Amino acid sequence: MKSIDRIKPSVARVKGRKSFSYLAIAKQLVKQGYDVINFGIGQPDLDTPKPIINEAKKALDEGFTKYTEAVGIAELREAIAEYLNKRYSTEVKPSEIIVTPGALPAIYLVYAGYVEPGDEVIIIEPSYPPYTELTLFCNAIPKYVPLTWKGTEKGFELDLDLLKQSITKKTKLIVLNNPHNPTGAIIPSKYVDEILEIAEKNNIVVLADEIYNELLLDSNPNFKSTLTFNNWRDVVAYVNGFSKTFSMTGWRLGYLVVREDVASKLANIAVNIWSCSTSFVQKAGIVALRSEECWNFVKHMIDLYKKRRDFIVSKLKNTKGIDVWPSSATLYLFPYIGNLLNEIGMDVELFVERLLYEKHVVVLPGTGFPDKAGASFIRLSFALDIDKIDKGVERIKEFIEELK
Repeated sequence: MKSIDRIKPSVARVKGRKSFSYLAIAKQLVKQGYDVINFGIGQPDLDTPKPIINEAKKALDEGFTKYTEAVGIAELREAIAEYLNKRYSTEVKPSEIIVTPGALPAIYLVYAGYVEPGDEVIIIEPSYPPYTELTLFCNAIPKYVPLTWKGTEKGFELDLDLLKQSITKKTKLIVLNNPHNPTGAIIPSKYVDEILEIAEKNNIVVLADEIYNELLLDSNPNFKSTLTFNNWRDVVAYVNGFSKTFSMTGWRLGYLVVREDVASKLANIAVNIWSCSTSFVQKAGIVALRSEECWNFVKHMIDLYKKRRDFIVSKLKNTKGIDVWPSSATLYLFPYIGNLLNEIGMDVELFVERLLYEKHVVVLPGTGFPDKAGASFIRLSFALDIDKIDKGVERIKEFIEELK
C-alpha cells in the first residue's frame, strides 16, 4: 500500500450525498438534449435579491477583499443579533455569533467541539445526511429516532418517548432540525421545550439546525425556536444561514450561535480551517438582514411556494400509488409510495433511477436521508415553475401506469 492510500478509517466510512449524484446524472442528460424536470434540487429557484448583489459589487469595487475577523465582521454579527432578537424576543449578543462559510461549517464546528469517539448522537430520521456522516467521521455512533408516518391528514409525528429511551450516558448530542428536511414537518413547540428540558437534565447539547425557520407555509405554524428557551445558553448550539431565506445557496454564508465563552473556543477551530468567511459576502449579508426590499422578497417567495405546494399536492393526490401530506414548511414534499413499491416489486432507489432515465424526472429516494425511515418515500422539491411541476407530475403518472 502506498503512503497516499493510508486514509484513516473514519474518512473511508463517510459517504457522499445521493442528491448530488442524481443531479450529476441529470446534468449529463441535459447535455445530451433531454428535457429534464428536476424535483431534486434543495434550493430556492429565485434569483438573489438585487440589494444583496449590489452590496457585494460595491464591496468588491471598494477593495473589501482582505481577511476579516475569524468570527465575522462586527457589523454582520450585530445585524444577525438584531434579526434574531427581533424575531424571537431573545437577547443574543454579537459576541455569541460565529459567521461561517455556509451553515454546514457551523454544524461541523459543533461536532468538532463536542463529539468524541464512542459518543452517541441522537438523530431524528429521515435526516439531512451530513448529521450521520459527521457522526461517523468523529468515530461516534448515530442513534436514530424516526418521525412516524401518520397518513395524508396528519403527516409525520415524533415519538418523544422513544427519543427519551434512546438517551444513555454516552449521549453527547441531539440533532434537532426544525423545520425538518426532508419531510417538511414542524416539530411542535411543546416537543421542542421538552427536548430542551431533557437535554438540560441529562447534560446533552442540542444542535438546533433552523435553516428553514423563515420558510413556514401554514397560516398558523406551530414553530418555536430553541433560542426562546430560558436556558438556551446552557444547552443549545444554534445553526442558521442565508441560503434558503434569501436564495443565497452559492454565496456560502451561515452562522453559529453559542454562549460567548464557547464561541471563543470554537472560533479557534474556525480560524485554523477556513480563516474567515468571504469578506464581500459578509457585507452583502448585512443588507440581506436590514433591507426592507429583501424581506419583501422573502414574503413574495413564501407566497409563491405556498401556491406551488398546493398545486403539486393537488396533482399528486390524483396520482395512484402516491400518498402525500402537504408539508408545513421548507421547500419539500415527502410522499409515501410504500404500497406502490410493494405492488411493482421494486425498491425506492431503482424506482427513482428508472424514473430519471426513462422519463427524465429527478426525485430523490428516501433512503438518501439516513437511516431507514425513508425507504418507502421520495422527496420532491417544489422550487420550480408551476408549468414544470405540471409536466413533471404527468410524467410520474405515466411512469407509474407503465410499471403497473
